[in-house]
Amino acid sequence: MAEPVTLDHTAATQRLVKRSDMVACKVAFIDCKMKGSDRKENYSLIGAGVTQSEDQVVNLQESHGFSLGVAAMPPGVVNNLHVHYTAEVFMIFKGRWLFRWGANGDEGTIIGEPGDVLSIPTWIFRGFSNVGDDDGWIFSALGGDETGGLIWHPSILEQAAQHGLYLTKESVLVDTASGASMPSPGALMEPIDTTTAESLRRYSPGEMRKRMVKVDDRKWSSRALLDSVLPGHRSEMAPVVGFGMTQDRDHEPAATNPHGFTIEWLRIAPGEQVGRYTLDAKQVLIVFEGIAEIVLNEAGEEVSVRVQRQDLFSAPANVWRSIRSAGDAPLLIAVMTAGDQKKHITWAAEVVAAAAKAGFGVDHNGYVAPLRLLPFETRQTAEAFIAAE
Repeated sequence: MAEPVTLDHTAATQRLVKRSDMVACKVAFIDCKMKGSDRKENYSLIGAGVTQSEDQVVNLQESHGFSLGVAAMPPGVVNNLHVHYTAEVFMIFKGRWLFRWGANGDEGTIIGEPGDVLSIPTWIFRGFSNVGDDDGWIFSALGGDETGGLIWHPSILEQAAQHGLYLTKESVLVDTASGASMPSPGALMEPIDTTTAESLRRYSPGEMRKRMVKVDDRKWSSRALLDSVLPGHRSEMAPVVGFGMTQDRDHEPAATNPHGFTIEWLRIAPGEQVGRYTLDAKQVLIVFEGIAEIVLNEAGEEVSVRVQRQDLFSAPANVWRSIRSAGDAPLLIAVMTAGDQKKHITWAAEVVAAAAKAGFGVDHNGYVAPLRLLPFETRQTAEAFIAAE
């Protein structure tokens, strides 16, 4: 185990991104002046993502191995066809959304609603629209610290030019209508040709549906974490993308291809908690429902952070943390953890000891199992934790 990281109150609060801290950019992309797309807002919460505006505010610029942003759009607004080089995962917080894909956006559509999560494959054109009655809000996760930017559909580049907007080869947005100098032809990004666009892999609606985890699709486990067997520690997890930190060996995520991160739902009953643990990877906790109280550091050095609905907290690698449901309603968190590998939790000694007394431990593959079935050395270690209490 690596040396524990300790956060003081200032450092901890700097890793909290409240809804009130999030700053919208209305000129983040080249389609920002096109009719039907001119009212969308882009937020960069962790990393710059794929924003094309030098004016974009980034809340947390520290490298995480992934980026996290928000697409906020009123009803009827469209995000136009584009291609990503790295993973793009939509976690719908609010609104009813229609996603479309294909070289001309006509290969299929799928509807997403609050609580649904969709992982769209790389190297296909995709776009989405708010087809609901309310302002929409989607948390958007992108793989990698360097995303490579976007490939826009050639028709979007043509329409943007009519509004004086151009994109350089470095993916920098130039607004000549606002007084910026027109780039030289050699400095402009070259549009993809139609033949190449149509040669990209096709996905059927059925294939895309397998990459969406709707609310009713969540496979909750009440034994996903070692401490869930303890009084006061009622929690459940449901996997979405990759093999994250769940310790239920029967859990299988909907999307298993490399993303650069994993995503799981974590649900904690009011007044209950997940006990102290640490990971060797950065972890972002996005609160969808309820209120989270996150207590950091080792015993005697605790610092508490309160995370409200629509806020997020970024926990560094190797920092101890516990998570308590501090509201009257169940706490629902989208848990993003860096890396494609399965995450192995290190539990605090008091958690290991209490679980051992209840008859449970963790096997060598990182999954919860009856302690009596685990190797002799594992049982000895558990007994040592109990004796040290």
